[in-house]
Amino acid sequence: MVGELAGNYSTIVLMFGFAVVAMAPALVISRMISPRKRSNPVKFLPMECGQVPSGEGRTHFMMQYYAYILMFVVFDVMAIFLYAWGSSLLDLPKSATLPIIGFLGIMFAAMAFALHQSGRRDIW
Repeated sequence: MVGELAGNYSTIVLMFGFAVVAMAPALVISRMISPRKRSNPVKFLPMECGQVPSGEGRTHFMMQYYAYILMFVVFDVMAIFLYAWGSSLLDLPKSATLPIIGFLGIMFAAMAFALHQSGRRDIW
């Protein structure tokens, strides 16, 4: 049992080990060759198009496109899952139809919420 479990995770452990071995020299070398002193204090100031910023740093962010971004994310997720479901549709049993109908119901509810948020009720 333990040997079988270790065999299942051996490739993951091997890839993690390879990542650590490949990452460690890069971090050490970059630490060795990076400059230690700050030569010019103006260089490290926040700049805005080459000028020192003045005034308040935070401004009002307009949310007029929030609903459209939300619709894009919902449509994107729906397209990915529908493509995966549709490409294996012939191999799936008939009982796999109910979960995709539930998924589509959730996605269409999210799309209706996004349309409601946008105030574009005339396009439904």
